[in-house]
Amino acid sequence: MHSGVSEFQDVQLVQTAPFGKVLVLDGKLQSSEVDEKVYHECLVHPALLHHPNPERVFICGGGEGSTAREVLRHRSVKECVMVDIDKVVCDFCEEHLEDNSAAFKDPRLNLIIDDARKQLVDAEGLFDVIIGDLADPVFGGPCYQLYTQEFYRDVVAKKLAPGGIFVTQSGPCGVHSCKEVFSSINTTLASVFPRVVPFAQHVFSFADCWGWNMAFSDAATAVLSPDEMDARIAERLTAETEFLDGGSWQGVTSLSKPVRNTLKNETHVYTVENPKFIPGQGVKTLI
Repeated sequence: MHSGVSEFQDVQLVQTAPFGKVLVLDGKLQSSEVDEKVYHECLVHPALLHHPNPERVFICGGGEGSTAREVLRHRSVKECVMVDIDKVVCDFCEEHLEDNSAAFKDPRLNLIIDDARKQLVDAEGLFDVIIGDLADPVFGGPCYQLYTQEFYRDVVAKKLAPGGIFVTQSGPCGVHSCKEVFSSINTTLASVFPRVVPFAQHVFSFADCWGWNMAFSDAATAVLSPDEMDARIAERLTAETEFLDGGSWQGVTSLSKPVRNTLKNETHVYTVENPKFIPGQGVKTLI
């Protein structure tokens, strides 16, 4: 449906038989129609549901619009700022991904085409939830610096309102692939925030488990039980979820023994001077 090189990355939107429409950035499959809700519901809803009343949300990346779509399903949200560097991705996804067309038109969405770090630094006021829906940290890609301790400490933590929550996609999380960047991102967040909750779920189109890390700015924030998760979903969301409920939440937070051991033994802190990359190659380094 589209293939080319934008100013920042290789971009492809492909129609496939097994996965439907598939978004590919820098050779990496980002999401597919058949199971993107597994990824995006895990990315968005745990963070917003753990917050007592999320009204302002900032999305780093998220150009396809699916993350904004899930954020805007929360009745409490008054403003959702989405900053993506690549207008080509946003325009094509708005045109071709019908499930997201309403989100792009929602008056609560403020879509900005720019560098997410710069916009977050310059944004007025604080945010209840900040979401990192960024491309994977590949060498030469535009996103790796938004997985660093410097970004989490000097930008994210300072832009969260009291009790605020940060969540980021964290790459593959299989028994071996979790060592690529997932465990390092977890350790890096733990060096900045008082509590970090790692979780993972197999995503069929990714051919692997995928990981997320959720960081609480308030150490007293309690992890929701399955019953509490179900109650908040019913109370707060405008429509029923397709994947995430209390039982699924219990499942995604029950990591396998090898993954738990990897997290326990991880010492690498992801910094600008000492990054880690997963396989792949970007077309341009921003900074």
